[in-house]
Formats: sequence, structure tokens, C-alpha cells
Amino acid sequence: MWRALKRGYEAEPVMLSVAFGLSLLAALPDALLALWFKYLADGLSTGRRGLVITAAIGLGVSAAATWFLRVFSDRVQRRFRDRLTIALESHVAKLQASVATVEHHERPEYLDRLSVLRTQVFVLDHMYMSLFTTCGWALRLAVTVVLLMSINPVLGLLAVFALPTVLTSTWRPGVERAAEERGASSNRLARHLFDLATTAAPGKEVRVMGIGPRLVTQRRAAWERWYAPVGAARSSSAVWNAAGWAVFGAAYVAAVAFVSSVMHAGVGDILLVLAAGSRLSAYIGATVGEIGFLRGIWLDGSRRLAWLEDYAASMVQGADAPVPERLMDGIRFEHVSFAYPGTDRLVLDDVNLHFAPGSVVAIVGENGAGKSTLVKLLCRLYQPTSGRVLIDGVSLARMPADTWRLRLAGAFQDFCRFEFRAQQSVGLGDVPRLDDSVAVAAAVHRAGADDVVDQLSAGLETQLGPTWPGGVDLSFGQWQKLALARGFMRERPLLLVLDEPTAALDAETEHALFERYAAAARGDTSPGSSVAAPDGRITILISHRFSTARMADFIVVLDGARVVESGTHEVLVAKGGQYAELYQIQAAAYR
Repeated sequence: MWRALKRGYEAEPVMLSVAFGLSLLAALPDALLALWFKYLADGLSTGRRGLVITAAIGLGVSAAATWFLRVFSDRVQRRFRDRLTIALESHVAKLQASVATVEHHERPEYLDRLSVLRTQVFVLDHMYMSLFTTCGWALRLAVTVVLLMSINPVLGLLAVFALPTVLTSTWRPGVERAAEERGASSNRLARHLFDLATTAAPGKEVRVMGIGPRLVTQRRAAWERWYAPVGAARSSSAVWNAAGWAVFGAAYVAAVAFVSSVMHAGVGDILLVLAAGSRLSAYIGATVGEIGFLRGIWLDGSRRLAWLEDYAASMVQGADAPVPERLMDGIRFEHVSFAYPGTDRLVLDDVNLHFAPGSVVAIVGENGAGKSTLVKLLCRLYQPTSGRVLIDGVSLARMPADTWRLRLAGAFQDFCRFEFRAQQSVGLGDVPRLDDSVAVAAAVHRAGADDVVDQLSAGLETQLGPTWPGGVDLSFGQWQKLALARGFMRERPLLLVLDEPTAALDAETEHALFERYAAAARGDTSPGSSVAAPDGRITILISHRFSTARMADFIVVLDGARVVESGTHEVLVAKGGQYAELYQIQAAAYR
């Protein structure tokens, strides 16, 4: 929580200080009301007109000040929360984007934490307000206890009898949140099923297959699995909380009886005990309620925010090696094995490879052979389970992930549809040149996407996505071409990755595109382009089409997580192994 407070102070130091000060100041007039009631009763009972006037003025000032300070404080706090919300959301988004790997998006336990954090980040700003309010209620409570003890020190024991309410109220949120977290996966499933049943993307299949009612039933069952233990925890904690309040209620009744019958106190003192005692219960209720909410926010929000900060920081530890300006030795895989988070099945098993500088490498194999996983390791989206990847003899794990990725380029089969203006959607491939229309047009040309842009009503200025004002929809193949153009924005990468980015294109178009880019990768001038490959660039092609793969300098055949063959097209065909068999089958199909 201290870390979260520092984050808030760094974002809005002045407004945080003013909001906290107003919360404390607004507490005083309200807490003094019981004292003015005592003076009023004493003045009326003894006929002291001056005391009555003082009490009346005090009551009026307290009431007016309480209203004014509450309104003023609410306005300041609302403005503070609005500004802080943006700062916290940006901080969380930046943290998640800065994590070097994507492992936290695939581990169930991490997903549960992130799911709760994404939900709570929108109310993390309440933590500050809750803390300020708690301090205000605590100040009211302290003033009230002092007023009670001014009549008799024994009345200070009321605060002691209030401890059970404090303990149960602070313990209660922890028990409930623990139950919620244990069932977080069921809650995520319920939300996922709800999205499937109510959003546009799966709408066609949901209706054609008629699975809407089934999704509703499964969603209800998932929600019940989450809510059953949560409801039980809430019920049991409510019983203990009620018992704590029963203890305080009995003590309050005893205090009133003590003052009125044992002490034989005056009317003013009895009125003060009644007023202060009743307000004491209200203040305790408000204080423990805020403490409970504060503890809930700490469990759900600030603690997970601290975890994400630590997790992101751990990803950059040991990154002390610079990224080379050019590749001299190339890329090596030394006994690399990898299993995805949460599983023991190896997707890559003892892989040993060397990609020479300036080469074009094709990786082929059946689905699930580990082709895309190999690329993900090169992009540092994951760390090898064992073994290491070397860049010019230096472990890739020692290089800062963000710096290494600045030297990468490429496109992937599972591309994202960025629904921005077409120029922005392509230009995101090289953010410093996002608004460089010449560079974007050149990337579009290299990707063979000129026909897509030509069909757009406003060219590169066209808004993509039919759900936006003036937006247009594209076919899958058109989106894929723009994704490929985005991958070609960086002109001088050390590593170019093309992971089946043209699956929606016909074989002839794909072959012509890769042939042109492979020529550039080797240092030749690409037809229709002024871009020449930098020294040492390595290009990796992943394609199911062997007519494309055969143009590579080096071909790697993966099967069952292992490298079963590697070499040039001619060598592999002459060998008559798995590659030759698959090549002949595909060639016969084309014939």
C-alpha cells in the first residue's frame, strides 16, 4: 500500500495533499456536535443565556462547516480520482506491456491475478479516498472518546469494547477475497462464456450450431461454482461481525446506565454520553467499514499491483549485454528445450541449430511440430526451459528484451487487427516513423498490399473497422496483407521473421513475395524497392508451402519437437528423407 501511495503522490502530489488535508479538516466540526449539545443542555438547565448562545452558534457553525467542507472535499477528491485513475491505468498497462515474456498471459495462477487486477485497477483510486476517509473517521473517533473520558475515564472503555467490531471487519474482507480468488478461474470461465454468447465475433457459429442455451447453462454453472464458496465465506464472516457489534451494543447500553444511575450526572453530561455514544457507534461503523474496504482494495489491487511491478522488474535483471549492430557469427540454439507454462510436454526437445549471418532460413514441419515456438523464443516471448539461444556467442537472455526487439521485424499468422487509420495500422511496425507516409507506402509496396490500399475510399487515411464512424471492414486476406506491411516497416532489422503471414494468399503470390524479399535479405536490391538488406541479416520463413521453402539457404525440418533434418533443398531432396517425401506429395498435388 505504501508503494501505491507513492505512485499516487508522484502522479498528483498537490491534489493528494489537499484532498488528505480536507478529509481531516472536515472531521472536526462533525465530531464537536456532541459537545455543543452538552453546552446547550447545561445552559438551558441552569439558565445561563451566554452558554445557550455559544452552543447555538457552535451548532450552526459546525453544521455549516460540515456541509461546506464535505462538498468542497468531494469536489477536490473527485478531480483527484479522475486524474489518478488515468495515471494508474497507464501504469498498469505500461507494466504489462513492458514484461519481456508473455508467460504471465498463459499461466493460470498469473491469469487469475491479472484478471483481478484488471477489474480492480478501475477502483484503485478509491483506495486513496478510503484511506483519507478512514483517517477522518479515526479523528472523529478520537475526539469523541476524549469527550466521553472528560465525563469519566471509565467511558474510554467503550473504545475497547469496539475492538471486536474492528477485528471482525478487518478479518472479513480477507476471508471473502481468499474465497473469490480460489474460484477466480470459474469466474473467468463464466465471463468468457458470457462473451461467447453476447459478442459479435462468435455470433455466427453460436447461432448456426444452436449452442446459445448450452452456453447460458454452462455460464450459470461456472458462476455457481465461483459463488458457492464465496457466499459461504460471506455468511460465516457476517455472523462473526454481528457478534462483534452485539458486544459493543451491550457496552453502550451499560455506559448510558452507568452515567445516568451510578454517576447521577447532570442533564448535559447525560446528553453528551447519549450523543457522543451514538456517534461513537456510527464512527466505529464507518471506520471499520472503511478499514474493511481498504483491506479489500489492498488485497485485490495494491498487492497485485506490487506483484506486477516486481514481476516486470525481475524480467530485466541480468540484462547487461548490448545488442550487436550487425551479426558476425549469427544465431545458435544450444540444447534448447521448451515446455509451455503449466505443462510438462516438451514442444522443443534438445534443439541444436546454427543460422549463419545473411542467410534465409526456412522452418517446415507438421502442425504442432514447434515451428512458431522456435520463433517465439527468438523474439524473447518465452525463455527456454533448458539450454540457451546465442546471438553472436552471447546469450539472448542477457540482452534487454526491448532493445533486442527494436532490431526485429516480421509478421505472424496470428496477427492483430489494429482498427486505426490504415496508415497507423501499418506504421505501428516502426513507431518513430508512424506518421511517415512515404515509409508506410514503401512498406505497403514491399508487402504487395498496394491493391488493398487502392480499394480504400481514402487510401491510407481510411478508418479501419466497421464499428467506428466511417470505418470499413476488410477481408481476412486484406487484413493479413496490412499485417505483413506492418512487419516490413523496419528496413534494417537483424532478424526478419515471417511466420506464415501469407496463409490467405495463393501459392503463386506468396512465392513471388518471398522470392523478392529473400533476394533483399541476401543483400540484393529488391525489385520495386530501394531497400537493401543490412550486413548479417537473418530471415526466417515459416510456411507449409514447399515451393516457398525451397528458396531458402538453409531448411530445418521439425517433427515431434525435434530437429529431424536440416540442410539445403537440394541436399534434403537427395537424402530422400521426410522433407523429400513431403515435398514430393505437395508437388504432386500442385501438378
